[in-house]
Amino acid sequence: MGAKSARTRKITVAAGTVALHERDGKKPQVLLVHRPSYDDWTLPKGHLDPDEYEAVAAARETWEESGSRVVLGRPAGVISYPVGGGTKVVHYWTARALQIRARKPDREVDKVAWLTPSHALTRMTYDDEKGVLRTALALEKTTPFLIVRHAKAMDRKNWSGRDQARPITARGRKQASRLVPLLEAFGVRSLASSSSTRCVQTLVPYAQRAGLTVDPWAILSEEIGEENPKGVAKLMRRLAREAAASGVPTAVCGHRPVLPVMLAELGIAPRLMQTAATIIAHLSPSGEVVATEFHRPRC
Repeated sequence: MGAKSARTRKITVAAGTVALHERDGKKPQVLLVHRPSYDDWTLPKGHLDPDEYEAVAAARETWEESGSRVVLGRPAGVISYPVGGGTKVVHYWTARALQIRARKPDREVDKVAWLTPSHALTRMTYDDEKGVLRTALALEKTTPFLIVRHAKAMDRKNWSGRDQARPITARGRKQASRLVPLLEAFGVRSLASSSSTRCVQTLVPYAQRAGLTVDPWAILSEEIGEENPKGVAKLMRRLAREAAASGVPTAVCGHRPVLPVMLAELGIAPRLMQTAATIIAHLSPSGEVVATEFHRPRC
């Protein structure tokens, strides 16, 4: 009975951030919130909405609990603890504050504080969150570099035109729409893609939202890239180097047959990627991949 009970324990997933704000070369300040119902000081965090990416929830909950808009960096750790007959698992990301506004106190959060790391560690209620903060503070700054497989496209057997012009389906458009908040959470400001319609269309919703353009590359197309892996590797090396040097978060969209080469150039082992799946490589200033994360599609 004990083993069966353990297998059926409910797991609740939540997400949060270690949000930092730096001013005029001073020590970074850490964002904490106070919850009156628990009388505790914690990192901002909260439950996922239905079909929401964990990373998107982390940025959203930070905004809702503190009034601060952030962009995410690399993962900072995962903690778990028992709650109400189940287990709560919380995923954390490092984050950088873009906008800080005063938040009206309510029953969920009545106080918001930006504190130096030492003061934050003194004030924080939970030891496991203190460990997450210490880990985050020790991490070097990185630049997110997102590799996206194109959204669901029309089947080849149902398309009579050139394969490069094959568009995404209604499901694909929904997947592309769901990618918007994920790219937004990581502050993507540069978009590159295979020149094929289905790849470009995958990034267009975010491009329109962010006021960006999608740079099409024929070398990343299935027709050309599969026959020229050296060309694909050269372009990926260039794009990653530029992103790391400039600190500009970048997303690149490609095809299933070409993705293994795209990933290999970054030192990432190939893996199955469903349509609209995303791998995020976190690049050091020198262009080295120091962390990766995988986000499955949400529809």
